[in-house]
Amino acid sequence: MKKLACVLALTGAFLSTEALAWGNDGHRAVGAIADKLLKGSNAEKQVAALLLPGESLESISVWADCVKGNWCGPQKPEMVTYVSANPKAGEYHYTDVPFQKDHYHDDDVGTAPVDIVQTLKQAIAVLQGKTDPALNPHGFSRRQALLLITHMTGDIHQPLHVGAAFIGKDGKFVVPNKHSDIDTVSIFDSRGGNNLLMNDDKVAAMGASQIPGQNKPEREGVPKALTKPFHSYWDSTTVDYAMRRISTRTPEQFAQAVIDTKPVLAKNVGDPVTWPYQWADDSLVAAKLAYADVTFGPGIQQTSKKGEIYYNWNLEVPANYPVPSSAIAKTQLIKGGYNLASLLQAIFP
Repeated sequence: MKKLACVLALTGAFLSTEALAWGNDGHRAVGAIADKLLKGSNAEKQVAALLLPGESLESISVWADCVKGNWCGPQKPEMVTYVSANPKAGEYHYTDVPFQKDHYHDDDVGTAPVDIVQTLKQAIAVLQGKTDPALNPHGFSRRQALLLITHMTGDIHQPLHVGAAFIGKDGKFVVPNKHSDIDTVSIFDSRGGNNLLMNDDKVAAMGASQIPGQNKPEREGVPKALTKPFHSYWDSTTVDYAMRRISTRTPEQFAQAVIDTKPVLAKNVGDPVTWPYQWADDSLVAAKLAYADVTFGPGIQQTSKKGEIYYNWNLEVPANYPVPSSAIAKTQLIKGGYNLASLLQAIFP
């Protein structure tokens, strides 16, 4: 298979807590799918009681990212209150299970008490009406629980928000056996792929040649050293390509188009508080596909302006990478929307 070489830098410049999984359009697509699937149900009525006038699952789907900064506009009082009460809120959005693993297990390497699986469990318990304080250590209100569930059901279906890449000093993917193995000497944490940088021009050129409706990038007058974190590629570029492949431009159009195809999806089983485990395991399958046929050359040691040591690696990805990656993103977005609707219907039958 023909390969396209891209340079990836493993640095401390990007953090998983800064990632906006699926970006604005991806999260809104998940919310829009659920909005449409819940029409006329009791769950729709119960959800509406927790929303403000004019809100929908689509519109609130980005709330948990908006609280991280001012890019959605000035911080509203309820955002300020939430952030003040949840100093580790940025960690609620992801977990870092080595992508080579098949299952998420509590207390395993890469997991944390405040990761996305545990946070979803707690928010689901709150909406279920469970009042045991041990099940709600963050003190989420019912409205906050809905806001978080709507967003994080999208997050957990983004492969790189569950399956993490760890890199050995020889530039190969490795599987740490315990947390202490990730020592930045022998094993490096790629921070959910945020520290892996793809050449943005090359990514755009690949997509332009393979994704319907994607024009050749016009880069005249633009610096050529543009880079895109691998995580950001999955957050936004794959979503853009997925929408274009079915000739849709908005989250609402995407939602209607995929619902019209009547997709058949595996059903969640058991108590809804266990569903995040099932979703995480499913995302590990997708993460393996995301990293399939991705290989490294030897690491090159660099020194930052602060004197910190880091490494660069040459990464090779298949030349047709936008095709399978956008297909995976489309599938995961559909699963996110349908699973969100199913969850709310299970909580509010």
